[in-house]
Amino acid sequence: MNKKEHWENVFTTKTEKEVSWYQAYPQTSVDFFAALQLPKDAKIIDVGGGDSYFIDALLDLGYTQLTLLDISGKAIERIKKRLGEKAAHVTFIESDILDFNPIEHYDFWHDRACFHFLTEAAQIEQYADIVDKALTKGGRMFIGAFSDKGPKKCSGLEIKQYNMESLRFVFEKEFQLKGCFTEDHITPFDTVQNFIFCGFKRKA
Repeated sequence: MNKKEHWENVFTTKTEKEVSWYQAYPQTSVDFFAALQLPKDAKIIDVGGGDSYFIDALLDLGYTQLTLLDISGKAIERIKKRLGEKAAHVTFIESDILDFNPIEHYDFWHDRACFHFLTEAAQIEQYADIVDKALTKGGRMFIGAFSDKGPKKCSGLEIKQYNMESLRFVFEKEFQLKGCFTEDHITPFDTVQNFIFCGFKRKA
């Protein structure tokens, strides 16, 4: 089963509360985003967003230039159905992140738990290049991955763990690290996943 088949199967066979990454409200991401005080016409992309509630939260805050990218068409179908008429304010892109060729520039890049599925050095470097192409000068990125105290697998797939130094190393060529913190995520199954979240600013 290739990557796309894997994720289509996940979103076909499991409900939103049957996956470990489920959050009823993405408080950590929303708090970081709100602190930036970006204008309401800021262009925002949620990478690997699946059917998470980050886009819903941004819509509720009044943002309308939103893009959600996910490899799974089934995940996109689910969030479109949930958003209803609000989905008209979101651009949906069905793509593997490594196949993404951004045709516009974004002010904010959000990735909670997509990046850590890239385990090969060439994939990680390619991801950093894509972010560099996609973000405006001075654009901001918020990225969350399993920490070095977190799980080594997710959804049956190997992941790559990170700490502050290893995340900074990936992006240091074009991005300035603005800060990191770790946080426990409690899954719907009452297990604990330790994440590291880091904020970056693209160098001018």
